Amino acid sequence: MIAEKLIETATTLLAGDKGLLAMDESTGTCNRRFKAAGIPQTVEMRRAYRDMIVTTPRFGDCISGAILFDETIRQQTLDGRPMVKALVDAGIVPGIKVDEGAKDLAGHPGERVTEGLDGLRERLQEYAGLGARFAKWRAVITPGPGVPSAACIAVNAHALARYAALCQESNIVPIVEPEVLMDGDHDLETCRAATDAILRATFDELRLQGVLLEGMILKPNMVLPGLASRTQASVDDVADATLTCLKRNVPAAVPGIAFLSGGQTAEQASERLNAMNARSKAWQLPWAVTFSFARAIQQPALEAWRGEAANVPAAQKALYHRADCNRAARRGEYSAAMEA
Repeated sequence: MIAEKLIETATTLLAGDKGLLAMDESTGTCNRRFKAAGIPQTVEMRRAYRDMIVTTPRFGDCISGAILFDETIRQQTLDGRPMVKALVDAGIVPGIKVDEGAKDLAGHPGERVTEGLDGLRERLQEYAGLGARFAKWRAVITPGPGVPSAACIAVNAHALARYAALCQESNIVPIVEPEVLMDGDHDLETCRAATDAILRATFDELRLQGVLLEGMILKPNMVLPGLASRTQASVDDVADATLTCLKRNVPAAVPGIAFLSGGQTAEQASERLNAMNARSKAWQLPWAVTFSFARAIQQPALEAWRGEAANVPAAQKALYHRADCNRAARRGEYSAAMEA
């Protein structure tokens, strides 16, 4: 592990008012979204979609890093360049998703643990050779009556820390993603308690396993009620609950927090991110607060593209617009007027 290299990469990813794009959908997830939009579910269509994203003009003005899927990091753009080179040419740092998905946790119905540690050292070395400078591992936590269990919290926190240590061994910055899901009818307090528990356990494990906190990025959920909850929280309530939870659990040594968007709409994600950055000085936040969104950036572009080459300019315009809205939100300067 070269601490200076890890810190340099993390600093680059968090620099200025930029954020991260999570374009690491698995083949199954990407195909489901294509099917819903009436797009053929083929490898060539996925390649064309990713080409549309990475060749968006001026995308590097808003995006500092892009998380890729295994298929994508091995693909070429339509003009024959490796996807990684297209990103680097745009001033965007390439990253890679390395977990192998969440599987049922034995003995704990309804709870899951993320797998993929077997062979991870060798895969990380290969990905580094392909140009990846950071990686991502997602753990999923279900909030609700009687869950998450202590066992679910413990095994996921342990896996996140083992992954992070292996990344740093290969001079790859780990993005640590413990996600409390938005699915369900739970209230804001239930999400807060679950988020508090997984963050506390995760940082205990990260310290125990010797992970350099200055050379990692945290990718948490915002503290939100479930999508089916009867009581939806205001933007201010979400910002206050989220920042309070983070300040209690995330050490100041961590350079940045890059929120996932989960099941939020594109506008909701921007609005809530904006509210947190508007509080940055008053709350004396010790870390950068940015975004690592997937659907909240890509969905409008996917709907505009629909698999048609003629629609690429419109799709790229939609993609850049969403990224630019989140860039403004990182400065605390986003407003609904930008949506016009």
